[in-house]
Amino acid sequence: MKSLCLRVSVAIVVSMPLHAQSPATLYDGARIIVGDGSPAIEQGAILVERGVIAQVGRRDAVEIPAGVRRVDLTGKTVMPALIATHVHPGCQRGTTYVKNNYTRDTVINDLNRALFFGVSVVQSQGIETGNLLYDLRAEQQQGKLNTARLMVAGRGIGSPNAGPGGAAYAGMAYEVTTQDQSRKAVLELVAHKVDMIKIWVDDRNGRAPKLPAPLYRVIIDEAHVRGLRVIAHVFYHDDAVALVDAGVDGFAHLVRDKVMDDALIATMVTRGVFAMGNLSFPRRSTYASVPPWMGSGDPMMQLLTQSVGAPVLDRMRGSFAKRDARSVEGARERYKILEQSIAKLSQAGAKLILGADTGLEDHLFGMAEQLELQAMVEAGMSPAQGIVAATSRAAEFLRLKSKGTLQQGLDADFLVLDANPIDDITNTRRIARVVINGTEIDRAALRARIQ
Repeated sequence: MKSLCLRVSVAIVVSMPLHAQSPATLYDGARIIVGDGSPAIEQGAILVERGVIAQVGRRDAVEIPAGVRRVDLTGKTVMPALIATHVHPGCQRGTTYVKNNYTRDTVINDLNRALFFGVSVVQSQGIETGNLLYDLRAEQQQGKLNTARLMVAGRGIGSPNAGPGGAAYAGMAYEVTTQDQSRKAVLELVAHKVDMIKIWVDDRNGRAPKLPAPLYRVIIDEAHVRGLRVIAHVFYHDDAVALVDAGVDGFAHLVRDKVMDDALIATMVTRGVFAMGNLSFPRRSTYASVPPWMGSGDPMMQLLTQSVGAPVLDRMRGSFAKRDARSVEGARERYKILEQSIAKLSQAGAKLILGADTGLEDHLFGMAEQLELQAMVEAGMSPAQGIVAATSRAAEFLRLKSKGTLQQGLDADFLVLDANPIDDITNTRRIARVVINGTEIDRAALRARIQ
């Protein structure tokens, strides 16, 4: 495994294809969705200088310097690039999903596909091994690798056999049974300068003991002393209540044994606990046939055919075509629990963020985030609330102070869309341009690379 992780492919190490740009560029005439929930700016303009938003507002209020490069976006909509807070890179390569796929090439391919779908930042969530992700993060920080930005959680922590399920993930998590082991795991992650810490708390459908409260309290306390957030994989409502009381910073999944009650939600709101819906993967089991987003008329299918091999798409279609009616009905009942919790959380003003468990088998980078955004809105959030969850709120969770909204002084990371996502959230898939740090991504070259 170690030798695989150190393999280098020169073809993928080179920087992402970019369109050369002058020091100042004016993106003119678009509707601008700022990303903080405020009303869109009609007939807007964004002046970008050296990768940063120098001015943003109505076009008649933006001072335009001489010699600026102009990009006419009349009829388009501009919004911040998406930020994904729950991904697992590197396990899928074509139609295979095995541990040996976890190589440099495969991870970079995932990061490139995320960028093609409009995702600018991804946060890994504990299914990792070795130093591969740390090394890639370092290369990005040194300006040697231009993909979607990678943030790293390192190895997650859980009770024995309570970490991620599946053969591809075996042995990746810390397995702790004492407070000393829990403390040691945190200190090792701190030494790697992780961006957050992931814990598994539930019994993983009865296959493992739960992580005891004294252990996760030690993990949370040790992390907080060192300025790190802790996010928990949770299933049971009672565990969620206890975790909030212990000071957990967020949930990587919603409660799944019942709808979250008012008291838990109120406490989460008061304490600022973040929550990911993680709706899109379980939603797949609710379809009795091939879903609409795999139809030829959906913009998702255009993105998929441009970026995913035909064998993978054929397998995905086949999986939807072989559904047992009773299993589908059961999945729909379970899914209603998640939808009702999302609606209640949204109405209460809880901090919902975009997290999709991206990277599970055939739950592809970029595709998963786009489907998650749609699922959040269809569960009860407004399109504007969904966009906030996927941009400014996600940036807040990841402590990315220069990203997430289109405001003066922040990074110029944005999508140019052919239609307005406030009218229909699936319009976030109608991507005309992707601009990262003020530089437009060459999507044609990127598309060739990820295929």
